[in-house]
Amino acid sequence: MAAGGYGRYRAVIFAAMFVGYTLYYFNRKTFSFVMPAVMAEVPLGKDELGLITSSQSAAYAISKFVSGVLSDQMSARWLFSSGLLMVGLVNVVFSWSSTVTAFAGLWFLNGLAQGLGWPPCGKILRKWFEPSQFGTWWAILSTSMNLAGGLGPIVAALVSLNYDWRMTLSFSGFICVVVSFVCLVLIKNEPSDVGLPNIEQGAKKGKKGSSSENSTLTELLLSPYLWVLSTGYLVVFGVKTCCTDWGQLFLIQERGQSMLVGSSYMSALEIGGLVGSIAAGYLSDRAVARVGLSSYGNPRHALLLSMMAGMCVSMFLFRVTVTGDSPKVSALRFFLPLPVSPFADLPFSCPGRLVSTPELRTRALRRLLDTQALLVFCLFFLTVGGFLAGLPFSTIAKHYSWATAFWVAEITCTGSTVAFFLLRNIRTKMGRIPRKAD
Repeated sequence: MAAGGYGRYRAVIFAAMFVGYTLYYFNRKTFSFVMPAVMAEVPLGKDELGLITSSQSAAYAISKFVSGVLSDQMSARWLFSSGLLMVGLVNVVFSWSSTVTAFAGLWFLNGLAQGLGWPPCGKILRKWFEPSQFGTWWAILSTSMNLAGGLGPIVAALVSLNYDWRMTLSFSGFICVVVSFVCLVLIKNEPSDVGLPNIEQGAKKGKKGSSSENSTLTELLLSPYLWVLSTGYLVVFGVKTCCTDWGQLFLIQERGQSMLVGSSYMSALEIGGLVGSIAAGYLSDRAVARVGLSSYGNPRHALLLSMMAGMCVSMFLFRVTVTGDSPKVSALRFFLPLPVSPFADLPFSCPGRLVSTPELRTRALRRLLDTQALLVFCLFFLTVGGFLAGLPFSTIAKHYSWATAFWVAEITCTGSTVAFFLLRNIRTKMGRIPRKAD
């Protein structure tokens, strides 16, 4: 009876969060989806476009940290629903605006509201699912971003055939407002809210006084592998954001492709990210199961290198082979395999996952996660990557060309891949290592 009750509530709550976060992500990217149409009506230069996108990236990083703290202090369902309501209202007001100042200010507010979505999801999942189930449902919930990113550009392009970009943003914002109230009703913070026993999270294992438990924050932050992963996260997130925000403008303005092809590219990019994420997770888990973990080197590193190399190749093919004379369909063939998520445990919208890889699952790090210390560290790299993909990237395109800007992103990705290869045997154990182990 109790199991049936849990199952029913889990299904309803998860479905509400999945639909809600799909709308979160769709309305995070609506400006990118309709950017060509906006430029046709409102005179916007590349610097101004970069300012708008960078303002959202900065606000999103700040808000995500604040939301992580707030989710521990207040109702997660209220936080999730309030953020979705704010996102919807901002998109509606954005559709009424016509100046760069208004666009940048409203998109900054959109970024602040966006950060309220993901941390409550993690808290609610932990309350409703067993620890052994959490990873699976977390990964499934993460696919809501790929769904929104995959279908969003196509939907926006098709809507634009009959309506203008203002109607697109107004309609998507209105749906957010409605769904926010639905989520508030359907989502429950924990089983005790509906009369069910709360789920025990299980006793934490580990030797008392172990080295990892005694590791200080300074020792963890000075771990070389944390910096290597964070830098890689910055590069991959930055390159991915360059592709999603500016790829269709590059195709339309410099390669003579249609808006539909540009939108299809953005959709294919997200599909490639979904396939890459699933493949990376499966293959890396198999590698760890076969080889095991050690203090130096990591069986995931070979997979990471291969996928980053694939990303470099895809970037090169995208920049060089697609021209105005290319058949409209063949332009898509290079986007589908684009591995935009080479880190199995590093989904782009959750830097907190950076410190939840198997190498880091210790009691000491869990305590640090509760204080948000490492989350701030990871968010810093996320912020830098997202910001560099905005105004600095568009500035390069303004003074040179979109092709040159993507060449810079390609070289950066290639340099990072070479650096990861040279550091393949770096010490991966984070925190203090016992002398006998070292």
